[in-house]
Amino acid sequence: MIGYYVHHQGRGHLHRAQCIAAHVQGAVTILSSLPRPPSWTGPWVSLPPDAADAPDDPTARGRLHWVPVAHPGHRERMGLIAEWIGREDPALFVSDVSVEAATLARLMGVPVVVAAMRGDRGDEAHRLAYDLADALVAPWPQSLPEPGWPPHWHAKTLHTGSISRYDGRSRAAPGSGGPPTRKEVAVMLGAGGTDVTERQLGEAVRATPDWSWTVLGGPGADWTDDPWPVLCRADVAVTHGGQNAVAECAAARVPTIVIPQDRPHGEQRATARALHAAGLATVREDWPPPHAWTGLLAEAAARPDRWERWSPGDGAQRAGRLLTELSLRARRRAGCGPR
Repeated sequence: MIGYYVHHQGRGHLHRAQCIAAHVQGAVTILSSLPRPPSWTGPWVSLPPDAADAPDDPTARGRLHWVPVAHPGHRERMGLIAEWIGREDPALFVSDVSVEAATLARLMGVPVVVAAMRGDRGDEAHRLAYDLADALVAPWPQSLPEPGWPPHWHAKTLHTGSISRYDGRSRAAPGSGGPPTRKEVAVMLGAGGTDVTERQLGEAVRATPDWSWTVLGGPGADWTDDPWPVLCRADVAVTHGGQNAVAECAAARVPTIVIPQDRPHGEQRATARALHAAGLATVREDWPPPHAWTGLLAEAAARPDRWERWSPGDGAQRAGRLLTELSLRARRRAGCGPR
């Protein structure tokens, strides 16, 4: 049995967990405060939310990320994870991502794998989680490492390339209704919050009459569960720098404009820097003014497709093999058979 903690922010952590679990030999239990999706048929442990208004000492004086004092949701959350570990005796625990969940599992004697994130992870809490992990899974290519990591992190890291639920899916065939009158832009801003306003989107649309805009998620638009058909027919995608959004654009092999948003530890901006350095995407630090969009879309559409470097298509399989190997190794060490 493998326990897999899934963070509740956005949808990317859950999508990635489901992709990887499909390639693991043996049972995987997801532990999360997200709603259980209909597509997940394995065991699921529902965790209570632990958000708090004006929490007391939420970082334990800077040593951790989120441990609010005397918060019932947080206490119940940690208790449920500990209860599950004690009952199921998992061979391995995956954290994607929580320093506290990873540390709790390791304190209970369970080997831990941590899903690595780009950005500045030099704070004490991240150093604790990355140091105690038996392995790190980095969903980006080894040829584009995150700068500043100590050698012992690199030594235990599996670089999988991006992981997307669309890896291996065939692109939709073009329509048969003749050539389109306008090129198409697909805007995908994710479920984790956005800095872009409805007014900014409207100004960009009005400034580019030769382009048709489809907004898949963001201000003034309904959430789209399956953006694949729109990404496949788009001439250009516009997205933030989240790992999942970039992975889906890469899987579709669509020319992409990446406009990173502010996130803790500079995660999206670090991803954008790597994409820019490798020439994989057109990157802008902030949402462009209306007059810049015509040239920007033309620049992005003309960029050669190099997405295979970021998205080789087998990232979930490689991560699944690693989890299987580590869980079997842990069982052998404990003198038990597969479970």
